[in-house]
Amino acid sequence: MVIGIIGENCSGKSTLARKIKEALGAEIVTGKDYLRMAKTESEAVLLFKDKLAQAMSGDNVIYVISEPEHTRLLPEGAIKILVSADLDTIKERFKARMRGDLPAHVSRMLEKKHGMFDGGTYDYRYDGASGNAATLCAALKERL
Repeated sequence: MVIGIIGENCSGKSTLARKIKEALGAEIVTGKDYLRMAKTESEAVLLFKDKLAQAMSGDNVIYVISEPEHTRLLPEGAIKILVSADLDTIKERFKARMRGDLPAHVSRMLEKKHGMFDGGTYDYRYDGASGNAATLCAALKERL
């Protein structure tokens, strides 16, 4: 099974990915980690797409996505989960990542990107601030 966990920075994607990994057993690939598969980006993309296609009927792979263009790497039939959080939560988490400082230009960037995935089609929508990961993991187990 391939699970795409899609959302903005600091929305809770990585935390959810770890919980799904624990529940289902899966490899987690984040962002452009697939570039390590080859010397060139084009070759790495082909290898990664092939890996995901094979995972559709094999081992579980979770692909954590925070850039819209990476959603195109998901094979047809992959489970798509949108992880979202309110803007204040995202800013607080980002501020913590930056050791307590959130520069104005970073705040504006977060505001501009907020909601960028909202118009997509997803199998599940998960609240990264207050969602119940156990319930989502149980639903995913039923799909195995």
